[in-house]
Amino acid sequence: MKLFKVILATCVLVLSQAVHAERIKDVSMVEGVRSNQLVGYGLVVGLPGTGEQSRFTEQSFKAMLNGFGITLPDSLKPKIKNVAAVAVHADLPPFVKPGQNIDITVSSIGSAGSLRGGTLLQTFLKGVDGNVYAIAQGSLIVGGLGAEGLDGSRVVINTPTVGRVPNGATVERAVASPFTQGDFITFNLNRPDFTTAKRLADTINGLVGPNSAKPMDAASVRVIAPRDPSQRVAYLATLENLEFKPADTSAKIIVNSRTGTIVIGKNVKLQPAAITHGGLTVTIAEDQVVSQPQSLANGETVVTRQSIVDVDQDDSRAFVFNPGVNLDDLVRAINEVGAAPGDLMAILEALKEAGAINGQLVVI
Repeated sequence: MKLFKVILATCVLVLSQAVHAERIKDVSMVEGVRSNQLVGYGLVVGLPGTGEQSRFTEQSFKAMLNGFGITLPDSLKPKIKNVAAVAVHADLPPFVKPGQNIDITVSSIGSAGSLRGGTLLQTFLKGVDGNVYAIAQGSLIVGGLGAEGLDGSRVVINTPTVGRVPNGATVERAVASPFTQGDFITFNLNRPDFTTAKRLADTINGLVGPNSAKPMDAASVRVIAPRDPSQRVAYLATLENLEFKPADTSAKIIVNSRTGTIVIGKNVKLQPAAITHGGLTVTIAEDQVVSQPQSLANGETVVTRQSIVDVDQDDSRAFVFNPGVNLDDLVRAINEVGAAPGDLMAILEALKEAGAINGQLVVI
């Protein structure tokens, strides 16, 4: 117990000495401390005529009435334009206990025009194991709006078929967490890196003691922890606030070919290379020409098309990269020649094929 008191006392000193560093809690997650996805199927009622008339909605509506002892004959088809079938989903945070509330999202799965003004009836939310972990119900908050005219024209703002219910589900079952089990806790890095894993382990060992933390791979660092739950919580609260300097990211150039977005990492270097850049513009125009026969000729007036092709090529420029050119030099040189995003993509691809880029070119 004295060891953990010393850790809490010295943590403030270690944090004050760290400069330009990241907290462990910001770059990693504790293994086993995770959320769980829940999903359910239900009905939204009270819609102002924006519901749906579908077979599965009608079946769900009759099943709900049967649960209250009301049986409708098969020949009777109720008009339920104020009812919509919906999918309800939520994330169950870690350590949430029965009786606590969580937010839910409600989405139409049929042809309902809008869920605005509707109320979700009691819906069971199940986990991947098929067990019910929460029960949802409540009035929807819908940010979207839709309006339709008699001629079929329609205006939709945002998404009127999706709504939220803050604190709309009550947790009925807790999820067992492995956090208090075993003699170790494991930090999983959000961005796996061998150097970062070693630095994280060294930071913990420098505070707790040698061999207290061991990097298992590029993503995981295992740390000795007390078994007592209260001590483990205090212990983890100290460790997750320790600061250290993660490793620099690998040299990458990210190119989004759809939007023209290009992101160049600071560690990208260029080998000696020479690049020429020139613009080529091709313009094609179609003109209509009226052709008339001579006055004594026996012919007809016709309209013909005449194509005009114009090619305009700008003055080409060339620039040379010396060994070890960094990001600033690359961007400055490309800006000087006035390269557009499409031209820059072509230049980067050519440099990669020539082996002149010290980094990875990723096209998304």
